[in-house]
Amino acid sequence: MHISKWLVSAAAAAMLVIGGGAAFAAEKLKIATEGAAPPFSTVLADGTLAGFDVDIAKALCAQMKIECEIVAQDWDGMIPALQAKKFDAIIASMTITEERKKQVAFTNKYYATPLALAALKDTTLTGTEPSALAGKTLGAQASTTQATYAQDVYAKAGAEVKLYPTHEDAVADLVNGRLDAIITDKFVLVDWVKNGGGKDCCKLVGDVKGTEAQIGIAIRQGEDALRERFNAAIDAIVADGAYKKVQAKYFDFDIY
Repeated sequence: MHISKWLVSAAAAAMLVIGGGAAFAAEKLKIATEGAAPPFSTVLADGTLAGFDVDIAKALCAQMKIECEIVAQDWDGMIPALQAKKFDAIIASMTITEERKKQVAFTNKYYATPLALAALKDTTLTGTEPSALAGKTLGAQASTTQATYAQDVYAKAGAEVKLYPTHEDAVADLVNGRLDAIITDKFVLVDWVKNGGGKDCCKLVGDVKGTEAQIGIAIRQGEDALRERFNAAIDAIVADGAYKKVQAKYFDFDIY
């Protein structure tokens, strides 16, 4: 009887260890995205989440054969909520940085992007070099790599940097003439000036040289099996064309 119980316990432990996949394969994963950064994530009129990050999450879950629930989470609380186990992973266009690696683990990239600047169409800005922003007011979303870059580079060159809770808040101040420019991921700005609210008012000033960064999925530190399961799924959807199908819905160029 004692041997039987031991065998059951050993088998259960093995299920947790072998690749980590067996343990969570039958469970639901909860994945967080922001919901405030189109075309990567947005909340539709009916309350559902949509966008590139959302569709990539769905494609990865289908590849892993795991049921997933995708939820919205404010950006500032994203990493603390992951650490508090409110969800299992973040797919929210989060740049892989050494500072963030101290708090979370990252998968391999699922796309890469440089930073870029956008401004009103009648702007006098002719470039994105730090000296061009001297005496100008630059907006960015707080707690992001673009906010850090704006403060570390543009502010030191004489720009006034204003930080906002969301990208959409920064956009609103640009449109209303309270900012000279905004800085964020290039692909967000490209979509906004081509297809979104910036089409009539604004233009892309240009890429910020030397800022291309890799975007990954964040999970809790120590959950190596889940990270590798995501890595394998990323490789698989890139190889079988599922990634390109998602990409084509939002971009007419390669972002991987």
